[in-house]
Amino acid sequence: MDFELLLTHADDRRPVLEDALPLDAAAHLPRPEERASGKDLIDAGVDPNSLPDQRWGVIAPEGPLGDRLLALIEPLRRLREEEQGAPARIYRVKPGMDGMQAVRWKDTVLRNEAEFETEQPAYLLLLGDFDQVSVELQQVLGSDGFAGRLVFPSEAGYEAYVDKVLRWSRSPSPTQQGRAMLFTAHDGTAATTVGYRALMAPSLESLRKLQELGSLSAASLSELGEPADWSAQKLLAEVASPQPSVLFTMSHGLGAPRSGWRSVDEQRARQGAMSLGVEGALDASTLASTPFLPGGIWFFLACFGAGTPARSAYYPWLSRLREVGQYPGRLERLLAALPREGERPFVAALPQAVLANPQGPLAVVGHVDLAWTYSFQDLGRAARNRPSRFLGLLRTLVEGRRAGAGLSALMRFFNEANTELTTLYDYEESARLAGRDNPVDSAERAHLWMLRQDLSGYLLLGDPAARLPLTQAEASASLALQVRPSLSVAPEVSLAQHLASSAGALPPTEAMAEAVLGMLSGEESEKAIASRMGVPLSELRRWRKVYTEAGLKALAALRSPG
Repeated sequence: MDFELLLTHADDRRPVLEDALPLDAAAHLPRPEERASGKDLIDAGVDPNSLPDQRWGVIAPEGPLGDRLLALIEPLRRLREEEQGAPARIYRVKPGMDGMQAVRWKDTVLRNEAEFETEQPAYLLLLGDFDQVSVELQQVLGSDGFAGRLVFPSEAGYEAYVDKVLRWSRSPSPTQQGRAMLFTAHDGTAATTVGYRALMAPSLESLRKLQELGSLSAASLSELGEPADWSAQKLLAEVASPQPSVLFTMSHGLGAPRSGWRSVDEQRARQGAMSLGVEGALDASTLASTPFLPGGIWFFLACFGAGTPARSAYYPWLSRLREVGQYPGRLERLLAALPREGERPFVAALPQAVLANPQGPLAVVGHVDLAWTYSFQDLGRAARNRPSRFLGLLRTLVEGRRAGAGLSALMRFFNEANTELTTLYDYEESARLAGRDNPVDSAERAHLWMLRQDLSGYLLLGDPAARLPLTQAEASASLALQVRPSLSVAPEVSLAQHLASSAGALPPTEAMAEAVLGMLSGEESEKAIASRMGVPLSELRRWRKVYTEAGLKALAALRSPG
């Protein structure tokens, strides 16, 4: 079985890779850069959609640019602070972090040992383009957390996006269920044909079965155009509806014309746009003001759909294939489509345009490198299609959960592949040092390498805390705030009074204090203490928060004369 690439030339919209690469091409694979994630960002003991439990923060560039970006999104920050009942943490970073620098920053700055983990945000909004806050940092944070990004070519884009989020938050849709819509650009190429048969059609069938079983809450599930009856006009007509929807599209992304981009500006404006074959293309200029998925979430599967990195993760592999004389012609065209040395990385113009569009979506998930059919196929010894990898993401989003939580349902497959691949490399090295035969199946390792690289390219653009603005989702968020109100304690309110007013019947104060001291000592796990006390883990952590703040106030009083 071969693997296909979702990339076309911008001029004739013909595939950059006319013939698929066979699986044995993946035998020439370098070991990928380590992406050890350090401590998990997500608090697995509580609801991943709960901002009071998971927390929300911002990462901005250092300097005046970061100051201005923070000012532009201040109304959004205030909204999230109100939802989580606590101030948002703000972090400032230098540009150009590579993968290992990002891991170190996460472990030393974001996961500060002087702070409780409950205060450290899992939802993180990055501000600025890839050359201002690196794509590697977002990938590290997104492997076990909820990371999104906002970048626009002008301040008006930030203002329009923030206004859109606040508008939908204040006036959500009256409907309690979202729609799921799937669209394939049936352009007759092998890649989209494989993608439709292996991913899109099975995904729609699985969603319908889940709905029949009562395991999926959705207003409707639809395919926007069948293989013999599809068009850009039909797509645009369907997605103009204001009913909150999740749109899943699969197409080629636009790559360089055969003669190359005429300018950097042209490349930044068009690379990664949606190729529709003879139908043309949907790019930023088309969708900047046209109603396109108002209040929705778009999963845009195409090469460079989310952006272009400074260096493709596939460059070392493709270069090695060229060095050994493999696949002449095909490789030259493919290498020409990759970022060149010294070129600035950038977020694609198309998702920027729809996010800035007042009648556009609240979040976009896309790919930031070459997107292959590998992410939804197993091409090893047990060849099979794997649309289930995307099912959790679609189901999570259409039911009104947060966009960051939706993407994490896909990223768990990246983490699995990364762990398995690391294990195989360790086996190889152990055998080499011991003078034994290599126990690792090279084809299986090649499969895991391609799967890991393909899955690692998916990124979220927009606020990771965004969700379909459904009445039900809004009610759930309000309920969460009622159950867990702001943790700030006024000086005149005692610990016992604060807890009694917000949690109803509670254990004796001495027992609560003993539980908190047990958490602080670390001699017993938090989950064990919560189980022994008969309370949720989130409630136990609330006790610790209030206890600590009350203690700090008492210490401050000792320092005050009189």
